[in-house]
Amino acid sequence: MIRFRQVLAVPGMTPLLSISLLARAAITADATALTMYVVLALDMSYAAAGAVVAALTAGVALGGPLLGRMIDRRGLRTVLAATVMSQLVFWPTVPVLPYVILLGASFAAGLLMVPIQQVTRQAIAAMTTAGQRRAAFALESVVGELSYMVGPAVVILCAAKMSPGVVAWGLGAAIVAGGAGIALLDPPLRAEDEADDEAADRPRRREWLGAPMVAVLTMGFGVAMLLSGIDLAIVATLRETGQVSWAAVVVAVLGVASVVGGLVYGALSRPMSTWLLLGLLGLATVPVGLAHDWPWLCVAVIAAGLLTAPTLSTVADAVSRLAPAGVRGEATGLQSSASSAGFALGSPIVGAAIDASTPAGGFAAAGLVGLLTALTGYLLSRRSPAVAPSPSSSSSSSSSSSSSPSSQAPEPCDATAPTP
Repeated sequence: MIRFRQVLAVPGMTPLLSISLLARAAITADATALTMYVVLALDMSYAAAGAVVAALTAGVALGGPLLGRMIDRRGLRTVLAATVMSQLVFWPTVPVLPYVILLGASFAAGLLMVPIQQVTRQAIAAMTTAGQRRAAFALESVVGELSYMVGPAVVILCAAKMSPGVVAWGLGAAIVAGGAGIALLDPPLRAEDEADDEAADRPRRREWLGAPMVAVLTMGFGVAMLLSGIDLAIVATLRETGQVSWAAVVVAVLGVASVVGGLVYGALSRPMSTWLLLGLLGLATVPVGLAHDWPWLCVAVIAAGLLTAPTLSTVADAVSRLAPAGVRGEATGLQSSASSAGFALGSPIVGAAIDASTPAGGFAAAGLVGLLTALTGYLLSRRSPAVAPSPSSSSSSSSSSSSSPSSQAPEPCDATAPTP
């Protein structure tokens, strides 16, 4: 745990992760809150609720790179002011919006969603040294897992006690509070010794969005699809046996295992490749379909859970290493978009596999997605030539060069975590 204590001792790191947990717990529950509002308050179908959630997700996916680019060019507080104001307008008005207007407003709210996850990852890359970064991103992944475990559950619990409209107000307040908290904290998004020359800091997109970055983004897309598919397959399996009420317990076990896996991985002395972790996650997912009741499902998902946070952390770490400081916001935005697209596509693809076969086929499809995207990432990284140093990184020290392409080996995806 020495590595984690060192990370948490970095000035500003503990409040950054704490605020991130609050805001991300609310953001992960936004789809649940909108679904419950449309179904319960508007008395409409789940298909209608799904359309609203799809609009929100599409906005998030499109807005990620745009907001990241704005952060690179205009600064953090400018973007936070715009996004916090948009959420401050959207959530209080949800209970009074007609359905058709709610569709468009949800897309706009997603487009201008407070970029908590992106900012946290950028700040971690700037605030930590190369030796601290793997443990720091492992903690960030643990924060993400805790937010997924807490956020939707709290919204569902609150919706049982009060109206969905009030829940929407509370959720919006938490998102706004998180964005305002980050703005007040104003974490650094570049290391102190990173170059200040704006022209050199903003390389052309083709200089950094090459095969290594595409490989990492592909694997980020794949792990999101896999995780989305696992959740659906768990529900389908338990529904078939009349035990669907136990789905929350199985998902909780999966989340706890992921938290444990992230903490263990962050404490290890040597990193692992993203493609290898994702491949192992895919392999661990396929046999989960052999379990047919909730106690055995709880046991079966542990292996996949232990690999989840480590895989997510290596993706985030790789993006921060491959992106020059001047475009780190745009790169983390692309990562957010890849994850959003993966979560959006995972459920329908795995759902089709379940409809065509059995719930076990859903686990097999999710695992196969993980294996295919891991193989794609591996092949892209193997075919990528070594990246030449960029002018902006020529004067950087070893603690900041890890966020520049010049620090990458010929197989960048095999070195997605810092060396100890």
